[in-house]
Amino acid sequence: MKRQTHLLTDGIFDVLVVGGGAFGAAAARDAAMRGLRTALIERADFGSGASAECFKMIHGGIRYIQHGDVRRLRASAAERSAMLRIAPHLVHPLPIVIPTYGQGRRGKPLLAAGLCVYDLFTTDRNSGIRDPARRISPTRLLGREEVLTQFPGIESHNLTGGAVFEDGQMYNPPRLVLAFVESAVEAGAVAANHVEATEFLRRDGAVRGVVARDCLEGSRFEIQARVVLNAAGPWSDDLLRTAGRISGWRRGHYSRDAYFVVNRAARSRYGLAVQSQSRDRDALLSRSARHLFVVPWRDLTLVGVWHRTFTAPPDEARVDERELETWLAEMRDAYPALSLRRDDISHVNCGLVPFGDGPSTAGDLSFGKESRFIDHRVVHGIRGLVTVIGIRYTTARADASTALDMLLQQLPGGVPERAPTAHRPVAGGDIDDFERFSAEAQHHRPPYVSSATLAALLRNHGCNYGRVLACVRADAADARPIPGCEALLAEVTHAVSQEMAVHLDDIILRRMDIGAGRHPGNAAIEIIAARMQQLLGWSDARRREEAASTRAMLARHWANGVEVAAAAA
Repeated sequence: MKRQTHLLTDGIFDVLVVGGGAFGAAAARDAAMRGLRTALIERADFGSGASAECFKMIHGGIRYIQHGDVRRLRASAAERSAMLRIAPHLVHPLPIVIPTYGQGRRGKPLLAAGLCVYDLFTTDRNSGIRDPARRISPTRLLGREEVLTQFPGIESHNLTGGAVFEDGQMYNPPRLVLAFVESAVEAGAVAANHVEATEFLRRDGAVRGVVARDCLEGSRFEIQARVVLNAAGPWSDDLLRTAGRISGWRRGHYSRDAYFVVNRAARSRYGLAVQSQSRDRDALLSRSARHLFVVPWRDLTLVGVWHRTFTAPPDEARVDERELETWLAEMRDAYPALSLRRDDISHVNCGLVPFGDGPSTAGDLSFGKESRFIDHRVVHGIRGLVTVIGIRYTTARADASTALDMLLQQLPGGVPERAPTAHRPVAGGDIDDFERFSAEAQHHRPPYVSSATLAALLRNHGCNYGRVLACVRADAADARPIPGCEALLAEVTHAVSQEMAVHLDDIILRRMDIGAGRHPGNAAIEIIAARMQQLLGWSDARRREEAASTRAMLARHWANGVEVAAAAA
């Protein structure tokens, strides 16, 4: 997969997708699999916004029981199944315990009734999932002692037990976006990161492409397309106002969803739902406050999600120290046994997603319900343009298909038949049984690769992990481990030569594991920068600039005694 921007000016594309997050990447894969000539551009790096900053969950819609919304419940469960089918190396089930107290709203009878309804509406939850370890188990009830065994420090007064449901968890959300992009390219799409749409091309009242800027070289060029899908997340509004010159366009409501990473391994393989201080005002049947989740992820613990309405430009989305201290106090109150301190926090994430239909006050939140679809023929009389602003990573594949169907109605000949995107594996995902696949790979592990390094390669690259190890056969120096982490220089070489990594942070934050949840260490930063200098012909000054920029970006995520910030959607 090469970054070949000259191909973007080669003729007229059927579909141009602007925005390379989960929704844009899924749309490009879908369009290319339908046989359409497709282009995908992203102004930063693929999956560098909310797709990277999400809570790493693939939700099956269990909370929609409270809303009485069977349609959304079924849709979410279907998309959870799709992700488990098509990306078995990157998505796996995660059991989560909801404790029960007394006999009222927080009691076991009410929760058990809701879970029975959930199981009834998701009887097909494992349809087509070949890998037994990727199948979602039915919900089940736990006794009081079982809950206390898993979570010894949980509030025990009036505890009656708990219930377990399973959702999906992503091993590495940016790599899942990259798998969608790679799949799109394999199907014939042209994709390029660090290319920004600056203006829509208009002809006869219709959008027919964009004027683009190569963010690396500064050059400008036209990308012509019969139709354009705006999938730029919260930046979609700015794109419509500036590039689209749509007068009077009003920005929608957004939530800044945030969570933090605790630098310690979870005590249980189960996640835990605890009561927060916010209520979902749209719930028909509420169990008191909305849940926060404490879940295991790799050898770390994730805690979230906190929601806040956000009205500033998306580039300004951030979390300050005062908020972080407030959250820590809330978690200490909700789950004292976790004993969270400020120096336990190794990483803070936040991103913007569409919120409810109107403003909400603290503690009384109208949460985002569905992705926003805008057919600009209907709203503005502009043909050839549709905007999709995604609500959850979970629904990226399905919502991308919906947006494409809306857009492709405008092509001569009607909408091409939908591609089997819910069943055909993404790049690296053609694996029937991941545990057996892993065992076989470990059995044939080369001597220069540690077991932990290979395990990460199998997760990130799936059945394509051999492409990374092939770099060692071309250059023995790539067998060197990167100090302080379980990774090889071969991963850097592969990311540059085959995955469009052009900046140091592209690799550290998105192509490899080393920047996900912890600071990789200055030694790792310097060694990776030196290898990229060799591969890309950087000057010494450029290498130093890249290292400094990456350190600054890491500082915006990591607890460092000053403001902590993260990318918006």
